Amino acid sequence: MTSSTRTSRRSPWAVVGSVVASLALVGTAAASASASTTQVASATPVTTQAVSTPDGDSAINGYRNVGYFAQWGVYGRDFKLKQLQDSGAAADLTHLNYAFGNIHHQTLTCFIANKAQGTGPNGSDGAGDAWADFGMGYTPANSVAGVQDKWDQPLAGNFNQIKQLKEKNPHLKAMISLGGWTWSKNFSKAAATDASRKKFVSSCIDLYIKGNLPTIDGKGGAGAAAGVFDGIDIDWEWPGSNAGLEGNHVDEARDKENFRLLLQEFRTQLDAYGAQTGKDYLLSAFLPASPAVIDAGGWNDPRIFESLDFGNVQGYDLHGAWQPGLTGHQINLYDDPADPRPAGEQFSVDKAVSKYINAGIAPEQLGLGMAMYGRGWKGVADAEPWNSANGGANGTWEAGIEDYYKLKNVGTSYFDPEVVASWRYDGNQWWTLDDDKTIPVKADYIREKGLGGGMWWELDGDRNGELTKILMDDLEAGPAGPIEGGPVVTPTPTPTETSSPDPTVDPTTSPEPSVTPTVTPTEDPTDCPAAWNSGASYPGGTEVSHNGQAWKNKWWSQGEEPGATQWGPWVAQGDCDGAVDPTPTTDPTTDPTTDPTTEPTTDPTTDPGQCVAAWSNGGVYVGGDEVSYNGHNYRAKWWTTGEAPGASQWGPWTDLGAC
Repeated sequence: MTSSTRTSRRSPWAVVGSVVASLALVGTAAASASASTTQVASATPVTTQAVSTPDGDSAINGYRNVGYFAQWGVYGRDFKLKQLQDSGAAADLTHLNYAFGNIHHQTLTCFIANKAQGTGPNGSDGAGDAWADFGMGYTPANSVAGVQDKWDQPLAGNFNQIKQLKEKNPHLKAMISLGGWTWSKNFSKAAATDASRKKFVSSCIDLYIKGNLPTIDGKGGAGAAAGVFDGIDIDWEWPGSNAGLEGNHVDEARDKENFRLLLQEFRTQLDAYGAQTGKDYLLSAFLPASPAVIDAGGWNDPRIFESLDFGNVQGYDLHGAWQPGLTGHQINLYDDPADPRPAGEQFSVDKAVSKYINAGIAPEQLGLGMAMYGRGWKGVADAEPWNSANGGANGTWEAGIEDYYKLKNVGTSYFDPEVVASWRYDGNQWWTLDDDKTIPVKADYIREKGLGGGMWWELDGDRNGELTKILMDDLEAGPAGPIEGGPVVTPTPTPTETSSPDPTVDPTTSPEPSVTPTVTPTEDPTDCPAAWNSGASYPGGTEVSHNGQAWKNKWWSQGEEPGATQWGPWVAQGDCDGAVDPTPTTDPTTDPTTDPTTEPTTDPTTDPGQCVAAWSNGGVYVGGDEVSYNGHNYRAKWWTTGEAPGASQWGPWTDLGAC
């Protein structure tokens, strides 16, 4: 079966559905005007490892990094769990949320079946994909463990691949996510009474935690999926609100309290089963961003966080092509003063996070949701946001939406450091997305607010694991976060050539952020590159000199002084001699929000190398394989077959140069 009719992205209505439902939005605290933060330096350089904490949670340097894996992505998208391992993303994740599990319309229980998603209000009735879940066979080329599935093994498919991924990444926790935009229809009915709640929760634990699968086409059976999932993620969209999908059952008067009691029942039964197995099982939730939807479901009631280990706040879909005539940000951290929409329709990540924290939710129980895709418009005549458009931009799977890995080099990149929003514009299409400029600032925001970490929807949009790495490189570099049990630390007394040890300080004091650690050079100073200019903007990879040292930029920056903070964009490259005149990448007087910084589009000239084995149209290639084609060598970024090297800028092949 296929899932071609299945909605492939979270719906925007988590944040704008309240407008459709004509609900009054509740104001929140004003957003900060600045995205900059001051960090506290660690007294001793450390290396960190991901750890599983005693309470069953997982952390990397005290932070969670949660990623959603889409069940249906194994089909047309051809994204399998092996690609998380090959890209390195699995090592950067702490929790893998498997999307989604459905609720049966008659029994009001968790179930798995082989029935394609239909259309209309009853399209989700009985729908499921047992083939993707535990039936599909994997080959050595596309399995995490590199082994062939046997015809008679009871567990195959994604569930078996999750087990293999966890074996290679012991810190990784797997969660079954229930509901989502398409499969939240029956939550309200399942939560309606004490008896229905007990029955529903028991069925979910039996199916996903105990692993008692139905037997379908020779796969499954009692205990077949035991050990796959470490907890349950609740994605009810949306209790008490008609902002969800057409046909969803909603009880506006009772859903809020029934939702709280449902989470309480999950906590009770998970703890009871954990007492038998000696294991702590996790319970999390996907949290809406719209103040009206939050209020309707009681999402920020501190009592529900007595049941939840943590929740992840939607930090995307704040705008999109469901408003076809107006471009604008979908991932902005702060409110945009230029947003022309009515006040009740202006959303921001900080506004949503503040609504939870101001209600008394512990910040460490909140994760900041980020997007691995962009939302876009076509027929756009101006690069500035909030301009007119002519409908959704062209997307691979649906209009107005496209994966990050396909968008990251489209047109020209723009960034607003005050709003903390990125977008790309090619003269016609305008795309709003998270990228290497927004994520470092959001990482600093996570640290400043004391949040528990980050979350991603969805992992197939970033096939090289670039965004997860940017986030964790930042969160790993500083002091440990608030998640108990981590990190495991190993002293690193000898600095590498590209790193500098912190000055020796009393651990109870906070060094001034302007302190720049120094090292004694082991070789003669090299010539200095161009001097840093406070008004210039620098893309990632740019080298500058400042205060007698050479520095290399990790990501786009402007006005951030090299060495001013340990966790800034600049990495010390050692002492240098004789700085040359500055050559800024853009006019220092230009506002980066109106004059974009572009990345180099050409590679330096090199002598041709020797050609490796020729690419074969029928060959199967995994990440890292090298081939030659049309006089160039190429390296595969992920599993691929039948995709000619060089055929697409965003395809699976990296051009290694002429041969």
